[in-house]
Amino acid sequence: MHWRLNSMKTTLDEMLAFVTIADIGSLTGAADKLHQPTSVMSRILRRLEEKLDTTLIRRTTRRLELTEEGRVFLEHAREIIASVEFAEEQIISQRETPAGRLRINAAMPFMQHVVAPLMEGFRETYPGIEVELYTSDEIIDLLEHRTDVAIRIGELRDSTLHARRMGSSRLRILASPAYLEKAGLPKSVADLASHSLLGFSQPEALNHWPLRTSDRDSYRIRPALQASSGETLLTLAVSGVGIVCLADFMTGAHRKNGGLVELLPQETVEFRQPIHAVYYRNATLSLRISSFLDYVSAQLQATGDIS
Repeated sequence: MHWRLNSMKTTLDEMLAFVTIADIGSLTGAADKLHQPTSVMSRILRRLEEKLDTTLIRRTTRRLELTEEGRVFLEHAREIIASVEFAEEQIISQRETPAGRLRINAAMPFMQHVVAPLMEGFRETYPGIEVELYTSDEIIDLLEHRTDVAIRIGELRDSTLHARRMGSSRLRILASPAYLEKAGLPKSVADLASHSLLGFSQPEALNHWPLRTSDRDSYRIRPALQASSGETLLTLAVSGVGIVCLADFMTGAHRKNGGLVELLPQETVEFRQPIHAVYYRNATLSLRISSFLDYVSAQLQATGDIS
């Protein structure tokens, strides 16, 4: 594959515009994201294709589609933008005052119950850092999503990721007083078979609760109702639909105000889900990222729901 560059080289602004168009899949959406008129974005794309002497994006009446040349150029453009941002971060870090944009990704429950409540204090402590919050339950490509740090719950399967352990959160078996009044209090693990159990549709491993049985320290439930999100299961449990097994960081407030009651504590095996902050670069972390990780780690330890 060969591109013939004209005398004027591609600019960083053009690369950023192209990456934004490709990610959003719309000229109008990209224009809104970059605070530019749609006509300007269209002109930038046309100028970029002229410089590269190739078509990067096919335009149809319904959507935009990358050409093969566009996919190759997108990959390199992302790497170049990331390198420039990293260089800028190193300069900023010399000033000893954390500043710049910080893009944070986390699963919805952790974002809602942990990260979001900490943002007011974090912004007061580091007013120079501009925060963008995104949610996703899957491990994402940090470079593709232009994410600085992602927080993930559970064991990390990809050993190539660069990660910092933030702590761990204990799993408990819980139900609301309303459910227990209706269905009765289970007095043994065997009693759970006659109760409404709330489980995950995936992964299956989350439906193995940390309870002692006759031959192992795990009890595989048969969910009466399944959901893909822990947040949904939490809402169902608080509403009195059934019994659930969730991490302390999600349920702390409900346990403290009596909305959820712990069940079978004597039969529960202490099992903690690890919490990691995953980041893209293996070089020295920028000051804004390390400031965020240090701040969150300190706050998590203070709550008691994560240790």
